[in-house]
Amino acid sequence: MPTLIKPLRGLRPAAGRAADIIAPPYDVLNSAEARQRAAGKPASFLHVSKAEIDLPEGIDVHDPQVYARAAENFRAMVADGLLVRDPTPCYYVYRLRMGDHVQTGLVCAGSVAAYDANRIRKHEYTRPDKEDDRVCQITALHAQTGPVLLAYRASTAVRDILAAVTAGKAPLYEVTADDGIGHVLWLVDDAATIGRLTGLFEAMDALYIADGHHRSAAASRVAAGLRAADPAAGNDAPYEHFLCVAFPHDEMKILDYNRVVRDLNGHGTESFLAAIGKRFEIEPSAGRLRPARPAEFGMYLGGRWHRLRIRRELVPADPVASLDVSLLQDNLLAPLLGITDPRTDRRIDFVGGMRGLGELEKRVGSGEMAVAFALYPTSMSALMAVADANQVMPPKSTWFEPKLADGLVSHGLD
Repeated sequence: MPTLIKPLRGLRPAAGRAADIIAPPYDVLNSAEARQRAAGKPASFLHVSKAEIDLPEGIDVHDPQVYARAAENFRAMVADGLLVRDPTPCYYVYRLRMGDHVQTGLVCAGSVAAYDANRIRKHEYTRPDKEDDRVCQITALHAQTGPVLLAYRASTAVRDILAAVTAGKAPLYEVTADDGIGHVLWLVDDAATIGRLTGLFEAMDALYIADGHHRSAAASRVAAGLRAADPAAGNDAPYEHFLCVAFPHDEMKILDYNRVVRDLNGHGTESFLAAIGKRFEIEPSAGRLRPARPAEFGMYLGGRWHRLRIRRELVPADPVASLDVSLLQDNLLAPLLGITDPRTDRRIDFVGGMRGLGELEKRVGSGEMAVAFALYPTSMSALMAVADANQVMPPKSTWFEPKLADGLVSHGLD
């Protein structure tokens, strides 16, 4: 079996062009937002990752014309010298900065075989339509342009190597994006350092997908198709690995992923609170309530915040059922509000923690929603425990910030 990770000949911005090129991930902007962000920016990678912005408004984002335009724009960026490819396989050290938070990871190519064997581990289901979209994008471009966010159990040896790289040479790019997130990239082309990093990762039991399940599943499907078409290509074919950025688990930041619900399922305020009290301890709060620990929730109802604490005997040992998102779902959302499938029920919506508790108050105060729940963020250790148990997390369990940039490093499959 090939090594867990390997270096790659990255396609990356030409000197001085990174600020013009890098863009938010394709899946955090809708088409209208992408058009606005790319306005007046002909080099923006959104012309590749959200190519519908260069086609008539209203076009289906899955229309074949969108993938064809993405490929055309991508090839033009290479032909025009906006993107350059390193002559030999390299690693890259990638540092993200969001306010006071800093995390430093390694851009690498993760093994498709390791993914298929669950050594690069999953924690959520994928949707076929979203997989199909990424398969079409990778196939059209013959490249992977959206990196998969991975976590590994923190390693002092890896941390020391990355620290030496960042202290010993100037970065290729140091850019602050329009959302205020800092992106810094260093080249690792020294053969000895590459060998040490490859060996240290190979000694790890597993890597964990934090964000990018559809991208990794699509990479596996594309590799299977290309492998079948050319069985003599062998394990070193570029498509046998997919674009990743791996960070130590103790540097990653998961924000809360909160819930808002449109109605009380026939309850009045008092009957709803009484029903909650059978499973939770309830304490009114004088102000906004952000949970301070696991198994604690903030609830905004009727213009007032309440602290909810699940009764201890209701917390199971199972790694999935004990998650806060599961405790809320199994003890309140399903039995009291009738939301049995949060993936499909239109009465529930989800609010990422970057929007703050004020967004929850706004959604309820406007009359759009009846009640909001603030959750304590899922921990990286809980995520890894679920993946190690070969289980999946409930939908909308994690919201990772800061986000990786598209266009900083891409992985060509030729």
